[in-house]
Amino acid sequence: QVQLVESGGGLVQPGGSLRLSCAASRIAFSIYNMGWYRQAPGKQRELVASISADGNTEYVDSVKGRFTISRDNTKNTVYLQMNSLKPEDTAVYYCNARFAYSDVNHDFWGQGVQVTVSS
Repeated sequence: QVQLVESGGGLVQPGGSLRLSCAASRIAFSIYNMGWYRQAPGKQRELVASISADGNTEYVDSVKGRFTISRDNTKNTVYLQMNSLKPEDTAVYYCNARFAYSDVNHDFWGQGVQVTVSS
């Protein structure tokens, strides 16, 4: 079955950096649109950043200029480089893989990784 495994989370001080990784298996990774979502306690899950199969990226306004999403199709991995972290970035971060064409719709999620920004 499809697996998305996130890693790289942890505790970091404000202003610090983390890089999240999401390794995918058992999917044709290169044709999937990939995204990073986050969910803070008591809040809805939100899309943080996405990268399409052809490399186009989008970001939520609150992370523009601080976060960078990238993908390595040779390693079936998507990354989220997070710089200048703020306490409000604290959340569980989820990796998402999505493919839609004609009547085919695939939507896969990782288990999530905790990111805590605190002094």
